[in-house]
Amino acid sequence: MKRFKNILFVADAELQGGDAFERAVMLAENNQAQLTVVSILEELPTRSSEEIHGMSMSELHDAIIEKQQLQLETMVASIEKNININARVLTGVAFLALIREVLRQKIDLLIKTVDEAGIMDKLFASSDMHLLRKCPCPVWLIKSSRQGPYKKIMAAVDFDPFENKPEENALNRRILEMSTALALSDFSELHIIHIWHAYGESSMRSGLAYQPKAYVDDYVDRTRVNHQHSLDTLLVGIVDKDGEEVADYLKPKVHLVKGFAKDMIPEMVKEQKIDLLMMGTVGRTGIHGLLMGNTAETVLNRIDCSVLAIKPEGFVTPVRLEE
Repeated sequence: MKRFKNILFVADAELQGGDAFERAVMLAENNQAQLTVVSILEELPTRSSEEIHGMSMSELHDAIIEKQQLQLETMVASIEKNININARVLTGVAFLALIREVLRQKIDLLIKTVDEAGIMDKLFASSDMHLLRKCPCPVWLIKSSRQGPYKKIMAAVDFDPFENKPEENALNRRILEMSTALALSDFSELHIIHIWHAYGESSMRSGLAYQPKAYVDDYVDRTRVNHQHSLDTLLVGIVDKDGEEVADYLKPKVHLVKGFAKDMIPEMVKEQKIDLLMMGTVGRTGIHGLLMGNTAETVLNRIDCSVLAIKPEGFVTPVRLEE
């Protein structure tokens, strides 16, 4: 994936490194990118005047930071590498500290491990969901049990064939470019999925807005054809950019699926045994910070694979650097 130049890796609580850290190092080496490894501590409590065995809370806090810094440096030193890696301890609310580090260092990819419950259970309430909503750069959440290269990668693209939106097209191209590059580097099977539905079909068939079956069938088929045409056009653009040799080598499996994304993407992820889902997070018009749409949040809350979530160009985080 030759597109990232400044990568931030978030170490887990045990500071053990592991497969996700090795992937971050390899990605940085392949891109000759800067890699920063961080861990996060709580802020100094407000009762900082309290003492424990003659040690002030401030001194205790500094001692913990010093010890964690040493552990981070030991973790970094334990792995063979051909790049320089910075290690530092951040303090504060985890997602705020990370997003501020992204802003300060102009990070273009954040990699973080999550435990199985972090992906499968109560993701909405987690710090990870705050990152997915508000972090200005792509966020890659890797399952803690993940080992080795990804066998199957799925890229989800979304568009309305009846309304051309340049920012939507740019996001889809970015998703496909990144998924193609990662599939090549991991020798993965690449799946590309687009979900479509015909607005009002059920109402026209049920009697609420009844139309003759032949008319409805024709309308649904025309809608499918339009989605297929737009998907083909998008894929041709990627072939033109990467070359036919890449397309012939990958032979991506393309899924044009009728239904709703919140239902069909999790179903296809499970059915195809996908290891990594790559998808865009779109914004709600008029809301500062471009919160993720309900569909993206629902999908993320119903899958149990690793996720690489990509923001549209022009995304502005609501988080600000401290003055």
